[in-house]
Amino acid sequence: MLTTLPDYRHAVALDEPFRPLSAPAGDPGELAGLVLGMLGAGRALPGGVDDRSLLRAVLTVRGATAFDPGLMAALDAVLGGERRVDADALTLPGPMAVWRGDIVRLRADAIVNAANDAMLGCFQPMHGCVDNAIHNAAGPRLRADCWRIMDLQGTPEPTGTAKITRGYHLPTRFVLHTVGPIVHGEPGPAHAAALADSYRACLDLAAEVAAIRTVAFCGISTGIFGFPKRPAARIALGTVRDWLTARPGRFDRVVFVAFTAEDEAAYEELL
Repeated sequence: MLTTLPDYRHAVALDEPFRPLSAPAGDPGELAGLVLGMLGAGRALPGGVDDRSLLRAVLTVRGATAFDPGLMAALDAVLGGERRVDADALTLPGPMAVWRGDIVRLRADAIVNAANDAMLGCFQPMHGCVDNAIHNAAGPRLRADCWRIMDLQGTPEPTGTAKITRGYHLPTRFVLHTVGPIVHGEPGPAHAAALADSYRACLDLAAEVAAIRTVAFCGISTGIFGFPKRPAARIALGTVRDWLTARPGRFDRVVFVAFTAEDEAAYEELL
């Protein structure tokens, strides 16, 4: 049975502000080495790979198991030191805006993660998907929250639905996780309907959380899931515009994050 927000809101402490643990002072690179030592991680990557890249790979394949508080404090120092903000959603023009950049460096109340149906993140080290990028920047508490939600649900996440967690070390308070359609070849009507469902599900869920006034979307399904970028942008803009028209004033701004020039051109052309 599909879990809804009331089913897991308390389990993931959604409404509690994130407070990192007190951490030892030190250079981020040295702290990454310290965390690797505490994890007992050997070198599984080619020579020349720095400690931070190795730590990222180790965390990518690590399950949603608990961390020792001392280790977590050191990891909080590493992740907190890497947090960067390139733009603030509230400074962008219009109720719907396009911003080109890295979604993990955009300050918004909530960002959207394009997840797979296991909803636990990407387990492939160094993989370039947005799922991996968001989990890497947020830290392992994000995977732990996703595991709690999926454990309660007991089944994979259906396409076109959404879940919400805190954002931890991201410059966003919340992350909306949705599973978009997988496309092989040209998308059909069912793919288009499922993609629109994902956008609506994220907005519907965000609307249940009073603290969310700005939402930033990645290009759902336009990476390894294969949905062509221009048709996906058309569906995204149309779905969000219809949602906002039906609920005026609920959000201050919805941002479409373009990671490449091709993504940006697809949105700008339609806007």
